[in-house]
Amino acid sequence: MSQSIAQESSEKQLQSEKIWTRDFSLIVLSNFFIFLGFQMTLPTIPLFVAKLGGNDQLIGIVTGIFTFSALLTRPFAGKFLETKGRQFVYMLGLGIFVLSVGSYGLVHSLFFLFIMRMVQGSGWGFSTTASGTIVTDLIPPKRRGEGMGYYGLSGNLAMAIGPTLGLALTGVISFPMLFMICAILGAVAFILSSTIHYKKVEPLPTSEHSKKFDIFEKSALPPSLLLFFITTTFGGIATFLPIYSLGKGITGIHWYFLLYACALMISRTFAGKIYDRKGHEAVFIPGAVLVIIAMIFLAWLPSSVTLYAAGVLYGLGFGTIQPALQAWAVEKAAPHRRGMANATFFSFFDLGVGVGAIAFGQIAHWLGYSSIYIISSISVLFSIFLYIAILLKNRNTAV
Repeated sequence: MSQSIAQESSEKQLQSEKIWTRDFSLIVLSNFFIFLGFQMTLPTIPLFVAKLGGNDQLIGIVTGIFTFSALLTRPFAGKFLETKGRQFVYMLGLGIFVLSVGSYGLVHSLFFLFIMRMVQGSGWGFSTTASGTIVTDLIPPKRRGEGMGYYGLSGNLAMAIGPTLGLALTGVISFPMLFMICAILGAVAFILSSTIHYKKVEPLPTSEHSKKFDIFEKSALPPSLLLFFITTTFGGIATFLPIYSLGKGITGIHWYFLLYACALMISRTFAGKIYDRKGHEAVFIPGAVLVIIAMIFLAWLPSSVTLYAAGVLYGLGFGTIQPALQAWAVEKAAPHRRGMANATFFSFFDLGVGVGAIAFGQIAHWLGYSSIYIISSISVLFSIFLYIAILLKNRNTAV
């Protein structure tokens, strides 16, 4: 009798710690389609800006304003997630994304593109902050690192397909048609998201209502700050690597993005489990070192082989770091602050990409494209020193 009860209890525990539920599968699919639409625009927007007559600085500004718009939106998204609910914020963000990307087909001037990129950025800020929080609600706490890794695979798969597909389509269809396809993919995500069972909004503690200046979650700041110095590298890669490689006579940039995404997916299958068992100490520095090596390869870039090796190393490094830092960002936050914790995390993600895109546009103008990746490697090296300082401070506080 007692053995039967123990077995039943064990089965219930396994069920409660199950990751791949119906709703988790739906949010993963929705995330895939919205990321696919986004990734198809990532390497093609700079080409579109160049077609409209923009130079390197304008390309950096158009890319950067998207992330800064998302950055400004995220604190509001975090607050609305805890007051208006997950579904409202997520579907609002998806709807804005679909309408803004679809409108790119009507763009004939850099000014209008600049405005619509700001609108798209706000939709992206709402949708990605919400989806990260929804996933946190759905994943069992003891398997959070692993679950975040699986969730990240959907975005990684889109990253493997999107840039290559977007660049390939620019050779056979017009930019307006390309942007319409991206909008349709966003619409698929919107439809899928409407069938998810969302966590209900819980009443906020009285102390939370009295806060007037609430734009970040303090417990999420250390991993978010580390992420900032990592994602500045992404701003330099996504914005200028296609132009840089072509200028050096190196073709096959789409293979870089494909290999990068494949390596990212591979890292997701084990990095989250390592985090759950051993913590961020086991994954952050090794991942950061791989990113530094990738940046050095890009600064050197003598051949396509070096380009592809950089893609693999960057994918393994970033794919190891990002889910661990996100799990770290939410694990210390109170349940009613997970939305704001995710908002803080992604705000620093956006800030890093935006600063990288805009600053590296000016640096490329002054010093050339290779200097982008030398400075990027220094940024990641600084994150390692900062990480060590955070660990030492935490240990001293614990003592």
